[in-house]
Amino acid sequence: MKETMKEKLTRYRTLFLSTLKLSAFTFGGGFVIIPLMRKRFVEELHWIEEQEMLDLTALAQSSPGAIAVNASILVGYHVAGVMGALLSIIGTVLPPLVIISAISMFYTAFRDNAIVGMAMTGMLAGVAAVICDVVITMGKAVFQKKRVLPVLVLLGSFIAVRFFSVNIILVIFACGVIGAMDTLYQERAGRRA
Repeated sequence: MKETMKEKLTRYRTLFLSTLKLSAFTFGGGFVIIPLMRKRFVEELHWIEEQEMLDLTALAQSSPGAIAVNASILVGYHVAGVMGALLSIIGTVLPPLVIISAISMFYTAFRDNAIVGMAMTGMLAGVAAVICDVVITMGKAVFQKKRVLPVLVLLGSFIAVRFFSVNIILVIFACGVIGAMDTLYQERAGRRA
């Protein structure tokens, strides 16, 4: 069924306001916004499937630039095409632009204020909790597939980054190559069966 102009405008408005609100009230970087995007677009609006959201997150992480902006572009495009991607970018970039502009004007006052310092320390604890939630949610999805290779890639990546300080770009590139080879192997095996 074709979407009417009114339905399109409603979808655009919802997409823009959702990304604007998520961006305005998310502190701690891109890994914090991902679970909130998942909750909004997968659980509340049902615009994206769980697996699609994981795939979009993986693409956003492996692309250069801020993960929040990358994820917004992908989600916006997935939901409403090019216009959706544009509205998502504006909705995601606008709040930090305004907030950072305001902070830069009063930087000295913010830097020396004890209350602002304590608030930032408290927010760090909250950000750590949200990042833990992301790790558990995404890790659970990997273990639920019940395949050995993704689990080995997950553990190997963690060990490489945590204990051997391997450059994260190399780890992401290697994981991408392994994933592509595994997908090709699975498709060929499926054709033979």
